[in-house]
Amino acid sequence: MRAARLISLVLLLQSRGSMTAGELAGELEVSERTVYRDMLALAEAGIPVYADQGRHGGYRLVGGFRTRLTGITRDEAEALFLAGLDGPADQMGLADVVASTRLKLLAALPEPFRGAPGRTSRRFHLDIPGWWTDAEPPPLLVELARAVWTDREIEIGYREKQRTVRPYGLVLKGGVWYLVAAVGDQFRTYRVDRIASLRETGTTFARDESFDLAGTWAERSARFVASLFTGEITVRLSPGAMRALRRVAEPPAVERARAAAGEPDGQGWVVTVLPVENLDVAFDQLLRLGPEAEVLEPQELRARLKESAERLGALYQR
Repeated sequence: MRAARLISLVLLLQSRGSMTAGELAGELEVSERTVYRDMLALAEAGIPVYADQGRHGGYRLVGGFRTRLTGITRDEAEALFLAGLDGPADQMGLADVVASTRLKLLAALPEPFRGAPGRTSRRFHLDIPGWWTDAEPPPLLVELARAVWTDREIEIGYREKQRTVRPYGLVLKGGVWYLVAAVGDQFRTYRVDRIASLRETGTTFARDESFDLAGTWAERSARFVASLFTGEITVRLSPGAMRALRRVAEPPAVERARAAAGEPDGQGWVVTVLPVENLDVAFDQLLRLGPEAEVLEPQELRARLKESAERLGALYQR
């Protein structure tokens, strides 16, 4: 633990030039007394550390000293692609690995480029979780991530059943974590926050190297969205409703509705077919479009909207 901290001290000074004991203590989450002891240890080990005295003093490396301790470990190399995703990395228990990777990369940069990470972070920020979602990570996420990294077979409790699975990958979608795992010769998806228990079986598995996590997720996501549309409605839409459709319906449904749209009439209205999940969902969607949309079929939905419009009209005539 101390050896890793000493390396981090050298890399911090190498990348930033000069830092006070307080700044170093804050970066490493230790006391200033610990920093003083570590600096003595570095000096005794032959690292040319110099302490500038005075109000604006601090520690620095003498004579442009540069260490070769910037070699990235395997864990850090694997975590490299999480370097811009601090939140998800922290939730998976990889915050320290990502931080050391970032520090080594910064130390390896030529002097003119060392301001690039700060310049980028001041201009761009990736906030992954969706609104109104629980900020706390699922309780078993760290254990799941460990099983994914090490290709270990696990037994999970899911919807009151025990399942033995081979965990291939984790996906963060809209602030929700999902596990993609192999069961037999099929891949299945599980919501991590619904996994009630987890136990390693003690068996490692040989990963299918042809497996493509991003491709598998995209395919399963498209299949899931398509499965939501169990029916269709015929609607007449104004130009404004056609523009607003993307705000009330799923993108695949909007695409199909636009592709099926007929020629506009004299006022620009078009007749098209809109895929829907069910008539209750369709009712809510059409209400949001208001008088810019008219349901032609089915008659059941048309009558329901007509009744709602009449009740709304009577309410506002009082």
